[in-house]
Amino acid sequence: MVGPRRGDKVASNPGREVYVAVVERPSLVQEVLSKGSIPDPHPTLDEARNDPARWAKIDEIRARIDELGIKYIFFQQVSVSGHVNGKGVAASMWERVASEGYQLVYGATADLFVDRADRYIGFGPEESELAAIADLDTFQQLPWDSRVARVFCDCYDTETGQLLEADPRQNLKRTVNEIEAELGYTFLCGIEPEMMWMRRPMGADAGAAEGVTKPWCYHINQFEELRPVILDVIEYGEKLGIHPTYGDHEDSPGQLELNFLFDRAVRTADNLSTYRQLCAAVAREHTRRGTYGDGYEVLATFMPKPFTGVSANGAHHHFTLVDEEGNNVFYDKDGPAKLSKIGLQFMGGILEHARGLCAITAPTVNSYKRFWDFGFWAPIYKDYGWQNRTTLVRVASGGRFEFRAVDSSCNPYLTQAALLRAGLDGVKRKLDPGKPQQRNIYDVIEEGAEVERVPDHLGEALQALEEDDVVKSALPGRLLDVYLHYKKDEWERFLAAVTDWERDRYLDVLP
Repeated sequence: MVGPRRGDKVASNPGREVYVAVVERPSLVQEVLSKGSIPDPHPTLDEARNDPARWAKIDEIRARIDELGIKYIFFQQVSVSGHVNGKGVAASMWERVASEGYQLVYGATADLFVDRADRYIGFGPEESELAAIADLDTFQQLPWDSRVARVFCDCYDTETGQLLEADPRQNLKRTVNEIEAELGYTFLCGIEPEMMWMRRPMGADAGAAEGVTKPWCYHINQFEELRPVILDVIEYGEKLGIHPTYGDHEDSPGQLELNFLFDRAVRTADNLSTYRQLCAAVAREHTRRGTYGDGYEVLATFMPKPFTGVSANGAHHHFTLVDEEGNNVFYDKDGPAKLSKIGLQFMGGILEHARGLCAITAPTVNSYKRFWDFGFWAPIYKDYGWQNRTTLVRVASGGRFEFRAVDSSCNPYLTQAALLRAGLDGVKRKLDPGKPQQRNIYDVIEEGAEVERVPDHLGEALQALEEDDVVKSALPGRLLDVYLHYKKDEWERFLAAVTDWERDRYLDVLP
C-alpha cells in the first residue's frame, strides 16, 4: 500500500491544518533494480587490460585510497569450494595490479589442494597461470582495519587470453545475464545464512569446541549472550553495504541467523562471502578480548552440522523473478500456492533436478548428516508447499519460494548458477510440479506414500550430478572437472578415514 506523500493533508482542525512531511519510499525491489545490472566481464584478458573506462575508474579509486589512508589491498578470487583466495598488495602498487592483474597457478581455483594420490586437484603444476583482474566496483575499505581494502577479481587463462572456465564468480555473471536475457526478467536472490558462534581452549583440537550459548530457539536472552559479536557483525556489515536485517537465535548452541535483503545474484554471493570474512574477523577480535573466557579461541563456524541432536546450519536460497517495473512475475494470487505459471514451471525445474543440485547445494560429507538427523525440519523429500517447512521447496510468501537443501558450507556462486539453470529448464519444458503438499510430509511418508528423497550421502549426490546434464551445464568445461575432482577426493578421504565413532563402537566388539 502506498503511504501519504509529502504535501498530502492528513488532518484538519479549525485554524490549523497538518501536512505530512515524508517522502514515499521506493520498494526494496526498486532499490535493487536502481543499482543496475552487473555486466559480463571483459571477454579477453587484453580487452580487460586495455579498457580506458577501467583506467579512469582506477584513478578515481586511487584518490579514495589516498583520502582514506589505505596501505594494503587484498585482491581476492573465489575458489570452487567457496574459499576466498588471492594476493595482498601494497597500496603503492594499486595502479599496476588493478590494470594488469596478478597471476597465480591455476590450482588456486581448487585452493591448491592435493588429492589422496598427491596430485594437484584440477590442474597440475606443469600448467600455466591464471590472471586475476579487479572488478573495480567491488573495491571497499575493511571496517575492522581501516588501513586495508579489498576488491573481488575475475580470472582469465593466460595461455588463451580467454575467461578461465574454473572461476565460479565470473561464471555466475555470465550465467545470470544469459538467462535473464532469455527470460526477459531479473533474477533476485536472498540467502539465510545460519552459523554458530563457538569457543574452544587455545591449542585444543576441533572436538573441544562448544557453542557459547544454549540451544534455545528464538530466546532473546541467548540472543543477548551473542550481543557482543552481533553488534560488531552488524556494524561491519553496514559499512560494507550488506545490511543484515532480521536476526534470531536458532535452536543449536551458539547458532545465529542474520538475513540479508534480496539482491542480484552476484551481489548476493559477494555479500555472503563478505559476511563470512567479517564473521571471522569478529571472532579474531573477540578472541583477543577474551569475550567468552580468557584462554579461549572464539570461532565463527559455517560447518553444516557440528552437533548431533540439534539443528544444522542451513542457507536457504529465496528467489523470484521481477519485470522492469519490479513486479513479481512468480506471483498469482489464484494459482497453486499463489504461484504463477512461470513460477510453477521454474520450481518444477528445481524439483526435477533436485538430486543433482544437492551435489552443489549440500557440498560436503557433513552436509548429509543434516538430512539423517531427523526431527529438525530437514528438507529430505522432493515436494513443495505453501509455508510448509517439511518440504524441499517452501513457498514463503506470494511469488517467493526457497530451496531448502542448501547449507552454509555452500559456494553461493555455484548454487545460484545451478538453481538458475534448473529453473530455466523447467520453464523451457513447462514442467508441472503438481499440487502443493499441505500436510507434514513425514506423516505422509509414514502412511506409505512414496516420495523421492535427497541423496543419502555426498557420493550419491556426485553420481546424480554426473548424470544431470542441465545442472552440469551450470559448471562449464573445466569448472565441472575441478569441482568433481575436489569433491570426489573429499568423499574418498572420508570413506578411508577411521572415526571416533568407529573406535567407540568396534574396538571391543569381540570376543
